[in-house]
Amino acid sequence: MSDERATDPVLHLIRERVSTERFDPQRDLSEQQIRELIEDATCAPSSFNIQHWRFVVVRRPADKELLKAAAYGQSVVTEAAVTFIVLGDTRGEEKLPEIMQVAVERGGMPQGKADAWVRMARKIYADERIARDEAIRSCSLAAMVMMLSAAARGWTTCALSGFDSEQVRRGFDIDERYEPVMLLCAGHPAGPDERPKPRLSVDDVLAFDRGRSF
Repeated sequence: MSDERATDPVLHLIRERVSTERFDPQRDLSEQQIRELIEDATCAPSSFNIQHWRFVVVRRPADKELLKAAAYGQSVVTEAAVTFIVLGDTRGEEKLPEIMQVAVERGGMPQGKADAWVRMARKIYADERIARDEAIRSCSLAAMVMMLSAAARGWTTCALSGFDSEQVRRGFDIDERYEPVMLLCAGHPAGPDERPKPRLSVDDVLAFDRGRSF
C-alpha cells in the first residue's frame, strides 16, 4: 500500500469498508443519525441534478418483519437498526423546473441554461425505460455515499437486491412512479470487525485500449 493510501482517511475508508450481515440488534440509530446519513446521501451526483432518490425508513419491529418477508426471510433486515427502502423516482424530471429555479436564484446557473436543461430532460426521459435506468443509476450512487458515510461513523451496512419489488410496494403503499432499487440495512456491527471480501485485481477489470477481452 502506498503511503498516501495508508494515511489518507478517505482512501483508507474506501478500501476497508465491508458489507456485513452481522448487526447488533440491541443498538439503534437515532432519528438525527438517520437524517445525517440521508443528508450525506443527497450529496451524490445525478443526471441534470434531478436527485431521483427517495428513502423509506423501516425501523418498527412489525414493519421490519413485513419487509423481511418481502426479502425472502433475510434476518439482516430485522437485526439491523434500520433498513432503508431506496426508491428511484422514474418521473423525477417533473421536479426539475423547481430545482433549476433555485439554482438560478442562487446565481449558480443562468435562466437560459436552466430552461434548456428542463427541455432536454423532458425529451430524454419521455422514454420510460431510460427514465427507469437513470433513476436506478442515481439511487445506486446515493446508496454508495450512504454506505461510506456510515462506515466513517463507525457503523456498518449491507445492500440487498434480493427482494420482491411488488411485495414491497404493496406492504409499504409505494406509488408506481417509484422503483424499489435496493434495501440498505444500517446499524452497529456485531462482534469483531469483518475483513473486506476478495476483489478482482486491477488487471482483471481495467483496459487502456479497445478490443481487450476481459
